[in-house]
Amino acid sequence: MTRGSTSGSASGPTSTQQPRPAAAARPVRWAADAVSTMREGARLRLDYSAESLWRVDRVIDGIRREGAPYAAVETALRGLGAYAGEVIVRQSGGEWWMTGGDHWVRTPDGRLWDPMDEARRCFAGDGSLRLLCRDATAGP
Repeated sequence: MTRGSTSGSASGPTSTQQPRPAAAARPVRWAADAVSTMREGARLRLDYSAESLWRVDRVIDGIRREGAPYAAVETALRGLGAYAGEVIVRQSGGEWWMTGGDHWVRTPDGRLWDPMDEARRCFAGDGSLRLLCRDATAGP
């Protein structure tokens, strides 16, 4: 399974601030909730930088090592995946897309990324939000 796929072309970020698409509403809220939860519960400050995803990967790895059942952490993983997606959006000038109830990030080069799925893969021991961000912001 590839992390990103090509889906046509997209224009790059513009110099004027445009309203965020409706598809961004939920993942932006999930990301903000994750930032708040990490700050209050784990005393971990997330600043929407690519470097902060290293800490997020470590948090998910710690949850996995504790043996938490997926059902108990599903909402937290969704929030951490949304946080990674928002980092990609901010770093790349991409935007959130929604299809069939799933939220994706589309980078300006037209590739689609699924950060919530990558968070689930991290929990399974086979993924990295930091590397997803690196790949998404590096270009094709």
